[in-house]
Amino acid sequence: MKSKIQNFFKALGPGFIIAAVVLGPGSITVSSRIGATHGYSLLWVIALGAISMSVYTTMSVRYGVLHEKSLLTTIAEKYGKWLSIAIGVCSFLAALSFQFGNNLGVGMGMKTLTGINEAVWPLIYTPLAIILVFYAKNLYKALEQIMMVMVIILILAFIINLIFIKPDLEAAAMGFIPRAISGDDFNEIAALVGTTFVLHNAFFQAYLVQGKGWKLVDMHKSIRDTKIGVFLLALISTLVVITAAATLKPKGISVNSAADMAIQLEMLLGSFAKYIFGFGFMAAAFSSLVVNSVTGGGLLADSMGLGSSMNQKMPKVFTAIILLAGMVIAVFFRGNVIYALIMAQASSILGVPLIAIGLFLVLNSKSIMGKYKNSILQNIMAVIGFILISALVYFMYGKLIGYLTM
Repeated sequence: MKSKIQNFFKALGPGFIIAAVVLGPGSITVSSRIGATHGYSLLWVIALGAISMSVYTTMSVRYGVLHEKSLLTTIAEKYGKWLSIAIGVCSFLAALSFQFGNNLGVGMGMKTLTGINEAVWPLIYTPLAIILVFYAKNLYKALEQIMMVMVIILILAFIINLIFIKPDLEAAAMGFIPRAISGDDFNEIAALVGTTFVLHNAFFQAYLVQGKGWKLVDMHKSIRDTKIGVFLLALISTLVVITAAATLKPKGISVNSAADMAIQLEMLLGSFAKYIFGFGFMAAAFSSLVVNSVTGGGLLADSMGLGSSMNQKMPKVFTAIILLAGMVIAVFFRGNVIYALIMAQASSILGVPLIAIGLFLVLNSKSIMGKYKNSILQNIMAVIGFILISALVYFMYGKLIGYLTM
């Protein structure tokens, strides 16, 4: 039995990395805010985002185990260099948007633990992340091990906490039934979708599978791993929403800081909740900060033909640029941190329809995928996910134009 469990965890990897990068401070903040203000009523949004994410990540995985050539190289050769570069730039910008939130999250978590201003901490953690990126002998393996521990700790903390708070399970179950929403809620809806459906990370799954060394014989194992990763990130978002709905909403607490979010764990951890949550929040931010920058930097470098491996020079250089840019923006940011985290999470979806189109074209090409190209059902699911993300992008562009013209 013990050997079976060990073999199971050895077979995992890329899925945990995807779960960890998506599960950053923005995800925890958005989920806490949604639970505190809307209760259980928007849980269906997480489910819809997770299904869409699963569809696109498994598409990416099927390409990754079939080919040694990188996904963007194939897109450049088949559909034109312009499309490859456009997807690389979109991925870079989406990662940069996430990175701002990750830096704010590191600062919020450490301020909760130490009382020291949040603007100081990105100046400490960003250099540490850059050192890890440039000097880890096998960056993929280092990231895989760190992310697996982070994800498991977060899940256990919230599951154990649920036993103590005893949420309304019937109301929670009803929350998975879709219902009408108002335009005023769209910021948070877009951000909640962004906690689970992150297309540049789904796209990067092909690179992670190749980094793991999985081939065609590993297809079943790699798809299973990916689905487990997507399930875990959706599970954590769901657990946070349920916990906030059961603890914060009845008290009328509006989430304005990490300390507010920590109240969710007071039933389990008492006076230590603030510190444990602060540490977990900081850990989630740092893990997401590292992998998110590797994703954006790697895809931009590959789109320009400058290398596709996490161990090559130019992907690391672009990764460092994302890390430094996110740090600078966070250090000089002045405003409502919670609102900024939500907007960063929501705005990360602005460039992703093009990423979806690129992946869709490749997975429907018989010359590239052979008998492993998308089925009719897979295409229907992919189109539904594309419509979902496009509708939210349309709304977010409207919001962005509104801010610029004010």
